[in-house]
Amino acid sequence: MGAGLTSSNRNAREVFGKRAAYYTTSAAHTDKAVLDRIVELARPNRDAVALDVATGTGHTAFALAPCVKTVIAVDVTPEMLEEARRLQADNGFANIEFRLAGAEDLPFDCERFDIVTCRRAAHHFGDVRVALSEMRRVLKAGGRLVIDDRSVPADDFVDATMNQLDVLHDESHVREYRPSEWQDLLREAGFAVETVDTYTRHRPLSSLTDNVSRENTARINQMIASLNVSQREAMNVVEKDGETYINHWFVMAVGIKA
Repeated sequence: MGAGLTSSNRNAREVFGKRAAYYTTSAAHTDKAVLDRIVELARPNRDAVALDVATGTGHTAFALAPCVKTVIAVDVTPEMLEEARRLQADNGFANIEFRLAGAEDLPFDCERFDIVTCRRAAHHFGDVRVALSEMRRVLKAGGRLVIDDRSVPADDFVDATMNQLDVLHDESHVREYRPSEWQDLLREAGFAVETVDTYTRHRPLSSLTDNVSRENTARINQMIASLNVSQREAMNVVEKDGETYINHWFVMAVGIKA
């Protein structure tokens, strides 16, 4: 990588290098129900070789490891990989290899993997189409791509608001795509779309303001405070135990390489 990093990769490396330890224990990233569903959709077997793209601190790789022969897990941020290797040592998974690489330039031969997973990362990709093309390239014929990512519903206000909130939370954010956009992106990349499922989590606003600058925290709080009644309903803004909660939308999609 190095000099070949895209601007979005450089932004992500800067942001996530500072937050790596947080992702080790983040409730959103250790969500067992989501990890179990990813493994289920991947349909792993003991002979399969899997690639986890933008692995972060390795939670998806760890979920896959007991079910496959080998997992190679890549990320653009060295600090994330350091945390992942520390967790690997603690948990004893010998069949995972962590490597430094970005989604838009995967350093692997064509048709190497039976499974490719990518969790909670695609909204950071500077060119998601290039990343999907790379993931398809390294998949074997009949191989399965499983995407799990932040999303937005087909509501223009919610779409714009959530994407703006996430830019303020993380300046490496590019876009959270609607489920219909994921359908189109996967088909354009040459995948047969098997599944596009959605789910929500009702999370405290602090999940967007933790580890964020004072200025951006103030802007996030102001955006929520300025919502009218119908907008608050659309975002499912609720006060619970003195804390503000809002909806976060997610998508889980499966594409098959023909």
